[in-house]
Amino acid sequence: MDSNTETKSETVLINGVEHNVEDLSAEQRTLISHVADLDNKVRQVGFNYDQTVGARNHFMALLNASFEQSKEAEAEAEK
Repeated sequence: MDSNTETKSETVLINGVEHNVEDLSAEQRTLISHVADLDNKVRQVGFNYDQTVGARNHFMALLNASFEQSKEAEAEAEK
């Protein structure tokens, strides 16, 4: 490795301020991990919510269609 090669340290941006991770305390690094994990969970919950709403809408449409089919069948039976 060339002695002129720069080694880039890991940084984290918090409230618009860039912090070198090596300079943070163990507690601060742990808190950052918690926040990052919770951010991932928020994204996952949103994704699951979208899927659940879409699935509910699909099944509601099937239910509504079944009522329409029942009405049509009753109308045919009355003829």
